[in-house]
Amino acid sequence: MARTNAENQAAYKARHLKDENGTSERLDVLIDSSAKLALKRLAAHYRVSQRVVLQTLIGDKQSALLDTLDSDQQNAFYDGKQIGITGN
Repeated sequence: MARTNAENQAAYKARHLKDENGTSERLDVLIDSSAKLALKRLAAHYRVSQRVVLQTLIGDKQSALLDTLDSDQQNAFYDGKQIGITGN
């Protein structure tokens, strides 16, 4: 019996989108075309993948935020609770 398109896609992802150490997760997102172009330029400039650029930016932003929080706020952050602080 022939597989459906969804089954074919799931099989492709299982074969080709594996993480060697099992710590990665898929992220499917639509972003503004200017943000995508900026991401592409940053990756080319630093000669790294777009994935590395995103991971670095997110990690840097998280570290900067955590540096501004006290212990209770950090615990709330790690618990996924809103702490009432907005950052840019």
